[in-house]
Amino acid sequence: MTAASAPAPASQTLSRGIRMLEILAEAEGPRTIAELATDLGVHRSIAYRILRTLESHRLVIRDDSGRVHGAPGLAVLARGVQRDLQSAALPELTTLANELGMCAFIAVWDQPDCTTLVTVEPRHVHAAVVQRPGTRHPFGHGAPGIAMQSTLTESQWNASDQETPYRKNAIEARGLGYATSLDEVIPGLSSVAAPINVPGQLPAAVAVVYSTGSSTNEISAIGARLCAAARAIEAELG
Repeated sequence: MTAASAPAPASQTLSRGIRMLEILAEAEGPRTIAELATDLGVHRSIAYRILRTLESHRLVIRDDSGRVHGAPGLAVLARGVQRDLQSAALPELTTLANELGMCAFIAVWDQPDCTTLVTVEPRHVHAAVVQRPGTRHPFGHGAPGIAMQSTLTESQWNASDQETPYRKNAIEARGLGYATSLDEVIPGLSSVAAPINVPGQLPAAVAVVYSTGSSTNEISAIGARLCAAARAIEAELG
């Protein structure tokens, strides 16, 4: 590789700023500047400079105690991410969540991860497992990844040179039209997902997550309902 063709070095400051946003998205609650500095592995003064830059773009905000939260500017950015898919999916997710009493969400292929794009929580349910937008987990774990893999045969998958190996239960999911995962991402939590073919983009999946313990018949009924939702979303996108 010549000097002219060598890739430009990544911006360390930009990388740290993006990582700070990821940390805030993944955290259970707001973080102090000291905690963010530790999370980033940098001196507090560096974390503070990054924070001020993000504040100037309305991506983060500090409360009265000085703890850092995500700000409304993040929602503006998120609206532009696969906007058509979000718009097409939201009515179906709302119906699913309330019919099943489970958190319903759309996961998108974000190798080497699955990323939650949009989520709807059920109304009038006192306790439900919540999958928050921006949540990521490895593509090779959980029902959404299996469902997305099932849109391809094993030979097609291998020919596409993907990082994640083809999972044998994707073959079963291909026949059923939906995938299941028990206690795989988080012990005690299971998921069911059906693939969505998005025109011009990588597959996505519509999914629900719930506490492990449902019967086979219940899971089959959930899978069939998710398949119907996936077809409805595809019709809206088409």
